[in-house]
Amino acid sequence: MIINTSHCNFLDKLSVSDVEIERVNVFKLLGVHINQSLKWDDHVSAICNKAATRIYFLKQLKRSSVDPDDLYHFYTTDIRPILEYACPVWHSSLTVEHSNRIEAIQKRAFRIIFWQL
Repeated sequence: MIINTSHCNFLDKLSVSDVEIERVNVFKLLGVHINQSLKWDDHVSAICNKAATRIYFLKQLKRSSVDPDDLYHFYTTDIRPILEYACPVWHSSLTVEHSNRIEAIQKRAFRIIFWQL
């Protein structure tokens, strides 16, 4: 991946010892999705999708009449770390839309945990 904020392509091919290196637009490094324009769309989508799958399990636990304290413990140990992993790297560069998507996941979790049926 060549990190470049402009739209010009100054390198068509990159090779080392006559072996062409594959060019990618998004790369996952230590759990953080980085794209070539240093935007966080891919990373926010990935963490929101992963957290949404865990919210499904939270719903299943709620349907099984698990205590709200245990539901909250599940949230803090299995969902929140996904949303906060390596946030000093990417959080300061989020757009309002990205922040709203992450906040919506957290609000869904809290509605499930604390909503009385």
